[in-house]
Amino acid sequence: MLPFWSVMIKNCIAIVFWFLSLGCVNAQNAGSAQPTDSAKILNEVVIQAYAYNRPLAEVPTAVAVVTQRDFERFSNSSFLPAVNTVPGVRMEERSPGSYRFSIRGSLLRSPFGVRNVKMYWNGLPLTDGGGNTYLNLLDFNSVGSMEIIKGPGGSLYGAGTGGVVLLQSPVSTENKLDAYAIFGSYGLRRYQLGGEVHTMKTDVKLQYAHQVSDGYREQTAMRRDAFNVDFNLRFTSEHKITASLFYTDLFYETPGGLNKSQYDANPEQARPPTSTIRGAVEQQAAVSNKTGYLGIVDDYQWNEAWSTQTGVYGSLTTFENPTIRNYEIRDEHNFGARTQTQYVFERTLKGKITLGGEYQYFDSPITVYGNTYGVLDTVQTDDKLKSRLVLFFAQAELNLTHDFYLTLGASANFLKYKFTTLYPGPTIKQERTFDPVLAPRIALLKKFGPISIYTSLSQGFSPPSLAEVRPSAGTYNNDLNSERGLNYEIGFRGSIAKGQIRYDIAGYDFRLDETIVIQRTADGAEYFVNAGETSQRGVEATVAWKPNLTSERLNLSLWTSYTYNHYRFKNYENDGNDFSGNRLTGVAPTIVLVGLDFSLSKLYFNATANYTDALPLNDANTEYASEYFLLGARVGYRSSVERSLRYEVFTGIDNALDKKYSLGNDLNAVGGRYYNAAAPRNYYVGLKLTPTFAKKN
Repeated sequence: MLPFWSVMIKNCIAIVFWFLSLGCVNAQNAGSAQPTDSAKILNEVVIQAYAYNRPLAEVPTAVAVVTQRDFERFSNSSFLPAVNTVPGVRMEERSPGSYRFSIRGSLLRSPFGVRNVKMYWNGLPLTDGGGNTYLNLLDFNSVGSMEIIKGPGGSLYGAGTGGVVLLQSPVSTENKLDAYAIFGSYGLRRYQLGGEVHTMKTDVKLQYAHQVSDGYREQTAMRRDAFNVDFNLRFTSEHKITASLFYTDLFYETPGGLNKSQYDANPEQARPPTSTIRGAVEQQAAVSNKTGYLGIVDDYQWNEAWSTQTGVYGSLTTFENPTIRNYEIRDEHNFGARTQTQYVFERTLKGKITLGGEYQYFDSPITVYGNTYGVLDTVQTDDKLKSRLVLFFAQAELNLTHDFYLTLGASANFLKYKFTTLYPGPTIKQERTFDPVLAPRIALLKKFGPISIYTSLSQGFSPPSLAEVRPSAGTYNNDLNSERGLNYEIGFRGSIAKGQIRYDIAGYDFRLDETIVIQRTADGAEYFVNAGETSQRGVEATVAWKPNLTSERLNLSLWTSYTYNHYRFKNYENDGNDFSGNRLTGVAPTIVLVGLDFSLSKLYFNATANYTDALPLNDANTEYASEYFLLGARVGYRSSVERSLRYEVFTGIDNALDKKYSLGNDLNAVGGRYYNAAAPRNYYVGLKLTPTFAKKN
């Protein structure tokens, strides 16, 4: 314990002295103009996390906001580079369209997709009742902002020890059209057309986007067609209904992992065949996902004190996945509801009480066939999975004297799985009712002028997802237990040098019991086991400098984000091997990013540098993915024609130094097939046109 805290203290001191020295240097040249928020830390933005609806300076939790401005620093084709600027958060791409998303080390449970991180879309669950999230269904321009809550969010959002992500559609009040065209290396092409109409009572936004890519490696072609509709209807100033609909047809090929010798010899190749197993190209390994999602929320302000939000949603998914081993077909049906009521009081004591609940139901027949060169063969298994989740939550916020803010919250969670084996016979039915879980949270924040200091204690849990109790190995595991953890956190945020330098720093100690980790069979199928305990401690920091410049035409900001992870297995034995004390698989100890944003009149320039430390690829810590350093930049020009037509042209480069690295590693892979090579140096160019129209009542 002592070595970690020594390193942690040294890291904190180094960060503090670094931005204080910056402040001393720049305070000497500070002007009298009022400071503006930096690109990376927006202290005045209203945070929705935990239903706070407060400025970030009054929110006692580690939360980051990724805005459209952050997304558009890169190629406008993926969320990944913008998400990875957030300390403690890691997004990976094994091949175009195949995403993984983790917060504070939760990647260990995700061979693909998003698990152990709860995601919401416009206030309603995007994560299905089986615990999986298809983030890759969302088109780039369908998301206006992303709030990332780090650590257990069970007190208001239920299951998930990794964290919570709140996704919101873009907000605009203009009547306009949007047209995008982007072209890039390795066959990247993206076209998007959208329009918005706003009246006194309604807002309607429609968007269609088509994106394709050939990919850098063999068997990595990708195609996505996405249609989105956002609709708002205001009956009165106190009552409105919002609806969000999307339909996405997604297809992407999956190349499979390479071992070290294959990766070194030719990182572009897909997993080759062996004497006994066909390769990814022969088996036409790929994923096809067609999903429709509809969510409707009714928002009613009863009076100055009481308000209620109630939403219902549903989704239908057709999922096909030919793999090297087999050919899986799933039909997923997911629906649910969420409601919360708030009471605001301003008497002797000011504060707010939030009460609510959430219900999710999930049903999925899963049929697995043999795969003969990409063609369905005979049935191997035919199963049916169901889940039902009920969540009740309550939270009290109290504004105490002397600028203290106290939050007390808790949720009660009830989860049940049903599994039916239809083939091969006989029919077998199994049920698993998890013990009810209480997930409490207490947080306290104190403001000292421009500085806020907070601490929190939260307990989280994460039951195994349906994809983990019934993984690709095909055997239903009714004995896999829920993860449970306790998180201690302290942080401070604020500004110095007359607001020119803003900072947000957090340190945490998270103890997780019954940690779920991935294992693989000899033929590459995954299964999951509980791995005893893990100790996850870390420091996360973001510092941004935006000087007050005398010219309004000139803007400059410099920012950095820093992540330090001291993650270790504790009391973990598997197949006679004791991995206690080893580093947590798939987690880099140190990640540092530095960014520069510069604009002069209509011209802008963004540059980002990313250093990621070497990380262990297996629980034994005998194999590591190499460290890497990435450099990317984008330059563009924004202007307008007679105020009725805005346009933007831009071009950029990723991996400018042409580094060879693996992104989206297959952890604990049999045969050392860990590596999924990322693209080397690549380029893109884009054009955006935005005609605007006068509003009509």
